[in-house]
Order: sequence, then structure tokens, then C-alpha cells
Amino acid sequence: MSTDGESNSSSGAADVDAIFAQKKALRSKLKRDLKSMDSSLRSQEDEQIQKVVLQAPWFKDCKSLCAYISCSTLREVDTSVILSRILQTQSKDEKKLYVPRVEDMNRNMRMLNISSTTDLIANSMNILEPCLVDSEGNEREDVLLANEPVDLFLLPGLGFDNFGRRLGRGGGYYDTFLTKYQELAKERKWKQPLKIALSYSVQIVDNIPVTPDDVLVDALITPSGVLPISQTAQQFCL
Repeated sequence: MSTDGESNSSSGAADVDAIFAQKKALRSKLKRDLKSMDSSLRSQEDEQIQKVVLQAPWFKDCKSLCAYISCSTLREVDTSVILSRILQTQSKDEKKLYVPRVEDMNRNMRMLNISSTTDLIANSMNILEPCLVDSEGNEREDVLLANEPVDLFLLPGLGFDNFGRRLGRGGGYYDTFLTKYQELAKERKWKQPLKIALSYSVQIVDNIPVTPDDVLVDALITPSGVLPISQTAQQFCL
């Protein structure tokens, strides 16, 4: 006969398994939706989303940010115009940019500072990542070791809902990294960064199943504009 503790544990494990199954099914659906998305519509939404970001006060005012490098193979919302604008005007606007580099298959990811597109190389999946060292052989600054906080995270994802829940690709890299950074900011008594996700219209669904390890986003950027979700985002994004 099992104890109450064992019963609750089994029930909890079953619940988590059910959530993972729901996530897997939703990922498959969203990948199909993205694959069937008309190319002209995709280009139009890419342009609209990046325009919203570039014109937003919270983007213009940020001094330091982490942003993903979009990959067309993964059908992510394009960030090339945003990143180019930052790098082209870096000396004027003084925005420090950190971009992701996957370290291994165990959810370990770093965010390293770059100042030019020449600082990037393609990995084994043909995704651009920052080189570990700069042209002078110096190690790139890791955002987790930086002396100053970042103001903003621009995040990718497969799906989102209006409650700030985000569905990634299943690797757990962003949730793990965001948790680490939020803990670091809390320890150093820094203001928590604004977590903004970029989403095509087909990526927004009614409900994203989540587990306790999933990190919510503060706002969504869609072709229609900014959808503030958290109280913090409502202060900055309205």
C-alpha cells in the first residue's frame, strides 16, 4: 500500500508528464503553422514587429540589453534590423548588446557582448553565435559577470498566450538562463529587466501549458503593437 506522500508524488509526476505531452503537441501544431505561413505575410510582420520595437520608448531608453539572433530555419521573428541599428549607432546611443551562445546540451547558455556582426560565427546548426574572444584575443564580457545590469531581454519562442506564458523549443535554455539572471539581479539589488517576446500573429494561442520552471514574459510584441502583460510592462509600455 502506498503512503499519501507516495500517492501525491505519483500524481504530481503524472501531471508534469501530461503538461509535457500537451507542450509537445502544441509545438508540432505551431511548427506546422509557421511552416505554412505565407512568405510575404512573414516579411510584412517582421517589418511591423521590428518597427514597433525600434520606436518604443523602453527600447530607445535602454542602455544594455540581451537579444536573440534570429534564424530563418527556425522561422523566428526577424531581429536583423534591430541588431543592425544597435551596432551601427552603438557609439552614439551607448547600448551594450549581449547575444546568446549555447554551451552544451544541458541547458547551459551564455550571453556575450558583441560590437559588430564580425563578432559572430555560425555553429553546427548554422545559427549565428558570438565568438568566445574578440579580435585582440580577449574574452568577451559575459552578462552574468558584468558590473552593470541589463534593462531589457528580447526573447524568441514558438508560442505565447495573453497571460505571458511562453512555449520554447523544449531545450529549456532560455528559462534556465532567465532564472539565473533574475536571481543575480535580486542578489545585487538590481532592477529586474523587462522581458519582451517577439511573436508572429500565428504564434499567439489561447493557453500555453506551463510548469513551475517556465519564466513568464512581461509583454508581447506582435504585428499589431505592444501587448503589456505584467504590472511592470503596463508602466513602461502604455
